[in-house]
Amino acid sequence: MSKLEFSSNWFSIKNDILFTGDLLAILILFFLIFVFYKLVNIGSTNKGEAVKIEVLKFITLKKTIATCLVPVFLILSLYSLGHWLYESYFSVSKIVTEMKDINKIFFDDFFTILILVDVLLLLFSLKHSDKFSSVIRNSGFIISTILIKLSFGTEGILNIILIVTAVVFGVLILKTHNLYDNIEK
Repeated sequence: MSKLEFSSNWFSIKNDILFTGDLLAILILFFLIFVFYKLVNIGSTNKGEAVKIEVLKFITLKKTIATCLVPVFLILSLYSLGHWLYESYFSVSKIVTEMKDINKIFFDDFFTILILVDVLLLLFSLKHSDKFSSVIRNSGFIISTILIKLSFGTEGILNIILIVTAVVFGVLILKTHNLYDNIEK
């Protein structure tokens, strides 16, 4: 926002156009997240079926992994902050002339860990279900996470396109999974 130039030529200034793109992307993402949650609620109706013991064990495993990730991400964030402060203000070997890309300070490692955990969960999920639609859905969510991670290495409109594409892909994967499950019932 500090790079905005308020003028009557709003759409001729690069930073103003990118800011407008960011605002539109936020609206699109907010709507897509709404659609995603609606699809999760539609797809998760069990219609009186008893949940299998294996599925409950898998859910417990996912909760355990999520709980273990909390201290990992806390330590990662503290390390990233400390490393960034050291490099920015106390390093005598480097002269800091410009601000490092803020996304590379924490989020690059954060999404790398998420991708690895997603792949691990995909492998564990194969023990409980080898249904084609479930494997593709879970793999699609990993692809969405990878696209978001890739967006951190880009700037401008390509960044916005990758993030929106990642969420659209996740929503379409979930919608297709729900349609596929309705055929099987």
